[in-house]
Amino acid sequence: MPTPPRSTVTFRRVPRDFPRRTIERFARRLQMEVAQGRPFDCFITGDAELRRLNLKFLGNDYPTDVLSFPSPWPLAPGPRLGDIAISFLRARAQARAFGHNTGQEVRILMLHGLLHLLGMDHATDSGRMARAEKRWRARLGLPTGLIERVRS
Repeated sequence: MPTPPRSTVTFRRVPRDFPRRTIERFARRLQMEVAQGRPFDCFITGDAELRRLNLKFLGNDYPTDVLSFPSPWPLAPGPRLGDIAISFLRARAQARAFGHNTGQEVRILMLHGLLHLLGMDHATDSGRMARAEKRWRARLGLPTGLIERVRS
């Protein structure tokens, strides 16, 4: 049986001492456990890039912490689920605000983005995504997630 394609993480505008390999291993774990082997791509960059993407695709002229862009063929066998873009600067600021490290915050954001790639939407799904995020955070040993923060 052929090895499935791996999820990729691209780092841009990220400090050299950031634990890149740990984040790459986490992406692979998400691929295997949460996405059932289906790969995705994650781009960790700065606020300017997230602002540009947010404006171009959603019409919002401000940076944000995480964006998800599902593949046009998310249910077809073979293709990637889509792309996740994470602002390193937002992750670092949120980590400080919530009392954990930047690596943990990037993991929280990656999980959140992946759940969106899997078709969940906390704005419209009557709590389905919130329950899934909470369950996966507990399983993955992550602190409080995005949806819980907004609700508390």
